[in-house]
Amino acid sequence: MEYIYLGNSGLRVPKYILGTVPFSGTNGFEAAGDIKEDQARRMVDLSLEAGINMFDTANLYSKGDAERVLGAAIKGRREDVLLTSKTGFPLSDNPNLRGASRNNILTSIDQTLERLGTDYLDLYFTHLWDGQTPVEETVEAMTSLVKAGKIRHWGVSNYSGWALARTYTVAEQNGFIPPVTQQIYYSPEAREAEYELLPAGAELGVSSMIWSALGEGLLNGKVGRNKQTPENTRQGGGWPEPWVQDQERLYQVIDALEEVAANHNASVPQIAYAWVRDRPNVGPIVIAARNEEQLKENIASFDIQLSQEEQDRIETVARPVPIYPNWHRAMNSLELGSPSEITYLKGYKQTMGIDE
Repeated sequence: MEYIYLGNSGLRVPKYILGTVPFSGTNGFEAAGDIKEDQARRMVDLSLEAGINMFDTANLYSKGDAERVLGAAIKGRREDVLLTSKTGFPLSDNPNLRGASRNNILTSIDQTLERLGTDYLDLYFTHLWDGQTPVEETVEAMTSLVKAGKIRHWGVSNYSGWALARTYTVAEQNGFIPPVTQQIYYSPEAREAEYELLPAGAELGVSSMIWSALGEGLLNGKVGRNKQTPENTRQGGGWPEPWVQDQERLYQVIDALEEVAANHNASVPQIAYAWVRDRPNVGPIVIAARNEEQLKENIASFDIQLSQEEQDRIETVARPVPIYPNWHRAMNSLELGSPSEITYLKGYKQTMGIDE
């Protein structure tokens, strides 16, 4: 397993991180999986054997039960693992226990630490943007947790590009500790992060950690034209996310993944992970699995090397349209783009049929 630095920090993390959305499978997360403590412990074992020592969870997942299952799975080996969690989604009717307010952050962290059976997190996220809470309050609260030893680093998730930049800038200019990573949705089908989030992260020194490179089950190999999605999957079990821009476009992405998978005697999920892994500006990737077989398969994708032709085959199918100002910049000032943007700008230029 490859280890990389997380943003502008000294924390080295594995390129693959195990996500815990399938842990527990209670309180509205039944469609995501039902991994209980014994199986979770085995999955932690398999991950550690493969060099994956970081585990990602959130108080949202099964409303805290996923944290409890993960805590039981890592019991007795806290020093061997890196732990992340998140807060922000409302879990009750209490109006102060949601968002990125000081009240919610300070209350949530203690509850999360108790469920995980630890006295600190290696990384703690605001799970969503809170436009009602002053950014200064959020960054001050996170800074206080770092100084108190309850968390080592912090990050944001599901922010827009401007919200990430504002959060980082407010922290840096006011003597607070800025976020070191953002956790964002990015897959071969969902490429919106290329507009702002991926370049912004690279320019700010904020690592882009990817969640759901398989499109929340859309790219699990069981979804496609004329396929009946099994009920024991997220998409077949009534999972409401994600929003799909164009169903035909999705099928074209799946077609491309299947074509490349056949070249490698691999699965669609393996090729999706391998493609996202090698994309520009991408940091660690959160993988997930409902059972040991899936976990082994997903881990094995790390060793798959796609040719440039194969990468391009997948890339061209779902390239984001060059919305303004991207078409204007690609057309008139591509050479003035930041290093983090050049790849995307060149793609927009190809889409517009403009010769180099």
